[in-house]
Amino acid sequence: MFDFGRFADDVSGAYQRDIVRAGKEAELLILITFLTTFAIVRLITHAIRDDRFKRVLRNVQTSGGLHIHHLVPGIILLILSGYLGIGLAADVDRNIAAVLFGIGAALTLDEFALWLHLEDVYWAKEGRDSIDAVVIVATILGIGLLGNAFFIDLGRFVLHLFGWESV
Repeated sequence: MFDFGRFADDVSGAYQRDIVRAGKEAELLILITFLTTFAIVRLITHAIRDDRFKRVLRNVQTSGGLHIHHLVPGIILLILSGYLGIGLAADVDRNIAAVLFGIGAALTLDEFALWLHLEDVYWAKEGRDSIDAVVIVATILGIGLLGNAFFIDLGRFVLHLFGWESV
């Protein structure tokens, strides 16, 4: 029988042991803000393309007709978070820099295909390169930065729920 309370306690314990005590909360914030920002940006770009919510969502253009891609604020956030994390490291909360970095990385990597092709291929076949880049970075963040201990513990707890392995 599924014991949600026990499962929640097990996951909470693994989080405390494998994330908090290991000092990996900033890495978790990077991953969460990276994935959340990427999902939101994709939803917004699809809405703009489909002409939904026209009063609120639209492409950013200068008066001269120059289109500002969202990798531009992404690069600015990456520079800012790098400066906060390195230049002012002793005075800055790592979590703030982590959130800014996650957002900036997502905004920038969502247009990774633009880096490669030096033209707007966001909706073309080549635009898939951006999705691939995000998947690769998210995987590296999830496994490499957070470490595998939390995921191994989580997997053991899930297996235990189905009676396949004892915790």
